[in-house]
Amino acid sequence: MNKIETKLVKAGEEILDEAAELLKSGGIAAVPTETVYGLAANAYNVNAVRAVFEAKGRPQDNPLILHICSTAMLYDIAASVPELAVKLAESFWPGPLTMIFPRKPHVPAETCGGLDTAAVRMPRSKFTLALIERCGFPLAAPSANTSGLPSPTSAKHVYEDMNGRIPLIIDGGECRYGVESTVVCFEGIDTVRILRPGAVTPEMLREYCHVVIDSGVLEKLDADAKVISPGMKYKHYSPNAEVYIVKGTDETIVEFLEDMNVNRTGYLGFGSEALPENVTAFPYGRTAEEQAENLFSSLREADGAGCAEVYVRMPDTAGIGLAVYNRLLRSAGFRVIDTCK
Repeated sequence: MNKIETKLVKAGEEILDEAAELLKSGGIAAVPTETVYGLAANAYNVNAVRAVFEAKGRPQDNPLILHICSTAMLYDIAASVPELAVKLAESFWPGPLTMIFPRKPHVPAETCGGLDTAAVRMPRSKFTLALIERCGFPLAAPSANTSGLPSPTSAKHVYEDMNGRIPLIIDGGECRYGVESTVVCFEGIDTVRILRPGAVTPEMLREYCHVVIDSGVLEKLDADAKVISPGMKYKHYSPNAEVYIVKGTDETIVEFLEDMNVNRTGYLGFGSEALPENVTAFPYGRTAEEQAENLFSSLREADGAGCAEVYVRMPDTAGIGLAVYNRLLRSAGFRVIDTCK
């Protein structure tokens, strides 16, 4: 693709009109959300959506999430809205929950990865909500990174990947959660299936309904599998370094790392490990919330430091830890090393 000039500006009232006009004219722009930065386009404009796929290098069958600012927009997209979806929207929107609905015919198949369904969420960012309102249409917005790399949690990350590819990056500061939204579909009247875990956790959803966790959350899907949620099928969230998940105690993991002969080894751990000199530690965190916030930025830091291999300690999978583990499995290509064996 031809290289273009990329402008990086702070989010604020003064940029709203310019950003809205760009999107109305079929352009694309990176926008902040509470999860990760999104690469936004008019969800109803097929050419704009194609430009998003091209800028990211994203597979065409990987559906995009439509971002809305009101329930009226939801009813313009969805052919039907279950009562349970209304209840969940009242509890978790605006916020990091994406719900999948049968789409109306005017919603382009290209936006939805060729599927008859549409994934919809209402982001929490006040700027992005105001931008969607000013545009008057939903924004299709996958993560604003080169496809396959760690998702961007700051405007700096977006600039690293998208400089010369898109005209505008809007800096709204660091993302609050650090992992993409939870994606669910509906089964019957009282059950949701989690297709991609996020900050709206299974424990939270169980307060409202039955919850099933799809096998694709923790297992590798076949290459020809048809999926209705982003983040399920392809290798994602991975730096240039080779990533491995390590499972074990402080002692067994340190012993494993001491035996490594690889130069420029990186490690994301809990901070309790006495690491050998040949290993460089990067921020990760003791809690699942800290790990979610730090994961993608730390993987990018490891790349910046020239690490050839990065070992990441397996998180607790309760709460948002399930989302962290889900992202790590895809980043590592499902390579898990049990250091206790």
